[in-house]
Amino acid sequence: MMGEQLYGLSVKNLQDLENQLEMSLQGVRMEKEKILTDEIQELNRKGNIIHQENVELCKKVNLIQQENTQLCEKVYGTTDMAATSRNAFVPIPYGIHAGGYPQALVQLQLCQPEQEPCETSGSATK
Repeated sequence: MMGEQLYGLSVKNLQDLENQLEMSLQGVRMEKEKILTDEIQELNRKGNIIHQENVELCKKVNLIQQENTQLCEKVYGTTDMAATSRNAFVPIPYGIHAGGYPQALVQLQLCQPEQEPCETSGSATK
């Protein structure tokens, strides 16, 4: 109903129309609130899942870092990654800090262990 069509209505009819509009608007607001509440609950659920995944990934990263440190100790006799690594650069995952610098790079290098020259049986007996 357009504004021009309201001209001939009585006060009672206008009040009835106003009540209908208010009831319709209340229904629209209730539906909107329900949809928004459902969306908030779904986003909270997804946020909790992502948080749990993040916690699990942090545990895995810490475990790998511990294993890497142990391996470094076995191979080089030290945990100082900067002193033992030279070539490969690997960015440190989020939340792990190397030397107090969150954007630092860890240097990793794979190489064959140095071999000492083997003595021949003739030279070993001299």
